[in-house]
Amino acid sequence: MILEVALLDVTPGTEQAFRDAYAQGRGLVEASSGWRSMRMTQGIETPTRFVLLVEWDAVASHEAFRASDAFGKWRALVGPHFAGPPRVEHFNDV
Repeated sequence: MILEVALLDVTPGTEQAFRDAYAQGRGLVEASSGWRSMRMTQGIETPTRFVLLVEWDAVASHEAFRASDAFGKWRALVGPHFAGPPRVEHFNDV
């Protein structure tokens, strides 16, 4: 199992629209092969900053999602709210 951590900064004033887009598109990620769990958090001190945590069976599972049509649909929903490119890294448990 690996953990994908994505740091997402959204355009000020679009926080609720981003939250709504995430809720609408969440099922696209959940339906992906190798998906285990998903959680989105919003910053308290910086409410325009969100952290997406997704557990996958392997990095390859995330890469397969990124290459899928579902990712294009997901990105079309949430992407318009991004203030800049997301920062994404993968982590292993220790």
